[in-house]
Amino acid sequence: MIKAGIVGGTGYTGVELLRLLAAHSEVEIKAITSRSEAGTAVADMFPNLRGKLDLQFTEPDIAALSECDVVYFATPNGTAMRMVPDLLEAGTRVIDLAADFRLRDPAEWEKWYGEPHACEELLQQAVYGLPEVNREQIKTAKLIANPGCYPTAVQLGFMPLLENDLVDSAHLIADAKSGVSGAGRGARVATLLCESSESFKAYNVPGHRHWPEIRQGLAGMTKSSIGLTFVPHLTPMIRGIHATLYANLKQAGQDLQTLYEQRYRNEPFVDVMPVDSHPETRSVKGANTCRIAVHVPPSGDTVVVLSVIDNLVKGAAGQAVQNMNIMFGLNETAGLDSIALVP
Repeated sequence: MIKAGIVGGTGYTGVELLRLLAAHSEVEIKAITSRSEAGTAVADMFPNLRGKLDLQFTEPDIAALSECDVVYFATPNGTAMRMVPDLLEAGTRVIDLAADFRLRDPAEWEKWYGEPHACEELLQQAVYGLPEVNREQIKTAKLIANPGCYPTAVQLGFMPLLENDLVDSAHLIADAKSGVSGAGRGARVATLLCESSESFKAYNVPGHRHWPEIRQGLAGMTKSSIGLTFVPHLTPMIRGIHATLYANLKQAGQDLQTLYEQRYRNEPFVDVMPVDSHPETRSVKGANTCRIAVHVPPSGDTVVVLSVIDNLVKGAAGQAVQNMNIMFGLNETAGLDSIALVP
């Protein structure tokens, strides 16, 4: 059994990790930490886990966490980087669901996250945990930077086009929408029901923190320079991301449907849908799946890719469990074979 610990178990990604790991046949959850809820029974805060998990939240303790085989960080940005070095020294593997190790350039990290990186020497060691790109590196990784939700949907959507040099990579557009859970569980006026329901808006158009992460990932898929316009939107739903991606084709008439089907034919969590499909966010609710459809509008010189994921599963906790499965030589789909919830 893999002994797992979770630092920061009270947020939406934390409880999603608990839901998935509690049902994983190869995992024993040993510790769940929360400074504010230490001593509280997990099932008292999250009744969906009653009868499934008999643990209390505890204060973060490096000694106790070091007894785990793997520790997940479902914490605010800037937390993991202060604890990870000690855990790695103790031989514990780490999967960080925040952004502390996603960007390789420490100056870039400081620019977007507002503080110097606490252990920049680990930025090059961390493996970016997008299995469809870095599966071999993940197998032997000690530290995984779990991708962000928007970056997962956008990179999987653009990847076949960039790998085959079929589009003008200097003029990519990602128009993406997210459910309100992407903003986290903390109380904010903007995410109150009366504020977000029956409304729709773009946000952080001048610069979103996921922009450099997406750009860095896309740059690794091509030898050409990357130019990316990324516009996120908040939609009045709880879960889900819908990314509508645009690129200019270098040559018309390409069989893009076959290209996508072949690129992802052996990927257990990427579903390339039939011609003329329009994937819905509800089709991936609660599932570790990215559904993709590729379209070429009548002009013939533009490709439009539709990519949907559940931001809390393939965009966060599910992908983290997928990475753990790969790291420990388990079946990659272990604990992740649940069917999406409809309605």
